Amino acid sequence: MGQMEKYLASTPTIDCDNEAVREKAQNMTGGQQQLIDKARSLFYFVRDEIQYNPYLLSAHIEDYRASEVLRQEQGWCVQKAVLLAALARAVGIPARLHFADIRNHLLPDKDKQLLGTNLFSYHGCSELYIEGKWVKATPAFDLRMCQQNRIVPVEFDGKNDAIFHSHNLDGQLHIEHIQDHGYCEDVPLDEMLDAWVEVYGLESREQLSQLLDAASANRTPET
Repeated sequence: MGQMEKYLASTPTIDCDNEAVREKAQNMTGGQQQLIDKARSLFYFVRDEIQYNPYLLSAHIEDYRASEVLRQEQGWCVQKAVLLAALARAVGIPARLHFADIRNHLLPDKDKQLLGTNLFSYHGCSELYIEGKWVKATPAFDLRMCQQNRIVPVEFDGKNDAIFHSHNLDGQLHIEHIQDHGYCEDVPLDEMLDAWVEVYGLESREQLSQLLDAASANRTPET
């Protein structure tokens, strides 16, 4: 498989050959000829029509599958990045995932107490190959959530990296990028889980699963 072909292929989570994923991708880009226009349409669909829900973190690979995220119409950053990558691959745009550790300085206190930190390990975004270069696209925070929480929405022109803004609309420090983990063809779940065990001061994946279950018990999206 060639260098670009692998970024167009279906994977365990980026199931771009799934019928629902392919149909949605075609419906969102019908009549558009330029890849940049298709990429923008898919980005804004995932950003705004798939609700951001940080309480859907999971230790199970099936919960990251693009078709499942599409079905649920909600997800956290990695799940939404997976869906965007799958939709892009379904219309012929090479796509991959990019991961980094970020710090959310405006994280609600209850979430900070649950995690023991405001650091998010393995935050995920998509990278799309458009006009000869890889461009980052972060569709995590939907517009409604941004408006409700005074967050600067991430906009995507298909030409420049679209990542979280460092400050909110009130000038407060919001997102700080701490460490880059590079790109992957698919969700590196084992790496993510090992990193979460270390970052959140846990002794085992069993404890991590308990933490994730506690988080998923509260499914009301917040900043």
